[in-house]
Amino acid sequence: MPRSAKTLTHLDPRGRPAMVDVSAKAVTAREAVAACRVRFPQDVAAQLRRSGLKSAKGGIVETAIVAGTLAVKRTHELIPFCHPLPIDGIRIGIDWRGERELEIVCAVKTTHRTGVEMEALTGATVAALTVYDMCKALSHAIVLGPAKLLGKRGGKRDFGAAGAAR
Repeated sequence: MPRSAKTLTHLDPRGRPAMVDVSAKAVTAREAVAACRVRFPQDVAAQLRRSGLKSAKGGIVETAIVAGTLAVKRTHELIPFCHPLPIDGIRIGIDWRGERELEIVCAVKTTHRTGVEMEALTGATVAALTVYDMCKALSHAIVLGPAKLLGKRGGKRDFGAAGAAR
């Protein structure tokens, strides 16, 4: 099956699922930045602001950063065709955007043959899931998303604004 720019990469020549062989790729510095939003009902957002984002379970932001960091390092255990990668750096920022939304931005760096887009997306979304878990006693109407890749650098092509972590 010939490959084009619009071909799925995780399929072998027979169309079966397969991990991409990156052995022939050059080792380069790579970075990806992803974000996920957490939207709260107005009364929940107000309560969280009053508490300084602290809950009976502990600091919400601090716990989410730790969870997102752990998720980045274990992405290959969660997503079947992700390569285990040496992670050179992780930065997770969590800030209010407007009155009711937290934005979680996860930036990941490696020097390897494949990129860290999935690691950045996993870190941002697991951090968002952790915020939900820590706040669900206040409401189940909390909404996660969108989760999106903001940018990547390194490899064949750059995309968006890698390095935009706050």
